[in-house]
Amino acid sequence: MSNFGLLMANLHRHPVRTYLTLLSVLVAFLLFGLLRTLAVWFGSGPAEGASVDRLVVAAKYSIVDMLPISQMNVIQGVDGVEAVTHQSWFGGNYQDARSFFPKFPVAPRSYFEMFPEFTIDPAELEAFERTRTGAVVPEGMLTEFGWSVGDKVPIEADIWPMADGNRIWEFDLVGTYTTDVEAQGGVFLFHYDFFEEARSFAKGTVGWYTVRIEDPDRAPEVANAIDSLFENSMNPTKTATEDEFGKSFAAQIGDLGLMATGILSAVFFTVLLLTANTMTQALRERIPELAVLKTLGFGNPRVGWLVLGESVLLCVAGGVMGIGLAALLAPAATAFLPQFGPSALAFTWQTAATGVGVAVVLGVVVGTVPAMSAGRLSIAEALRRS
Repeated sequence: MSNFGLLMANLHRHPVRTYLTLLSVLVAFLLFGLLRTLAVWFGSGPAEGASVDRLVVAAKYSIVDMLPISQMNVIQGVDGVEAVTHQSWFGGNYQDARSFFPKFPVAPRSYFEMFPEFTIDPAELEAFERTRTGAVVPEGMLTEFGWSVGDKVPIEADIWPMADGNRIWEFDLVGTYTTDVEAQGGVFLFHYDFFEEARSFAKGTVGWYTVRIEDPDRAPEVANAIDSLFENSMNPTKTATEDEFGKSFAAQIGDLGLMATGILSAVFFTVLLLTANTMTQALRERIPELAVLKTLGFGNPRVGWLVLGESVLLCVAGGVMGIGLAALLAPAATAFLPQFGPSALAFTWQTAATGVGVAVVLGVVVGTVPAMSAGRLSIAEALRRS
């Protein structure tokens, strides 16, 4: 029998134990793949679709703080500013939390002028402008939920109840738009005037401003000029590029790299103990068989390598399956991320290679002691233990 055949035969001595250990390793590397992908996403380069001539003006201390809409005219007057529009985070759910998608109250015309990558039929934009309860959605969302232009779409608010206490906002779907920016392709847009009129609190405020500047090379200068205008006001601002704004939003969640390291350390320590216990137990059960192998001419190094190979094979198999599953799930997880953050989640070859490398190291660490014990085992001692 070949060495690989011996490895497989030994691993299948107790298939339930082996497969449960394999499942544990798989889950550990699935978490590794997803958390590493998420960490790369938060620390990625420029956001997909982020324009070099657009800045975002948000509250200085927290993204959840609102800004007075009166600041818009002041920002418009700053030297180097070409245009300004605003958005706010609405939250809320359609049907249930599983159907979540971002929803922004916006000024229709200035919003679509600010984002030329979003294309809307002029007639539908005009309908959006004149319809107080109007809303437009990307074409993909129309297909996903089976909507048609002319439908009424109810949204249950979580942050913004209506002035009369009702939490069900009802919007008239007046059109669709298309976009070539995958990460921002799922935003439900509705009329800010309706939002302003119907909400129960914080009237006269917006979430953040998007500013188009005349010269991208002057971005730091214009950003400083905007922030200096409100430095001593009740609503100080922090102006950044679109890419920096996306990363600052991600930072509100916390230090993802540190959290991922902590979670993975705990997971891998547990898997290390579990796999080490499996290999030690398997070695104890096979002592008589190891004696027979040595009697048949298997040298100490070969017996040790066989035991080590079982550990490495088990860890690498679980690691590869976990990494592969993470690669399949990562793109689907984009739907749960902030739509104005960096680009869509993408599983990288670097993450895959790192995962496989960690799996090999884990297998070596777990199998070294049992392998050394098996190699040093004398035939007489092994037969005595049997």
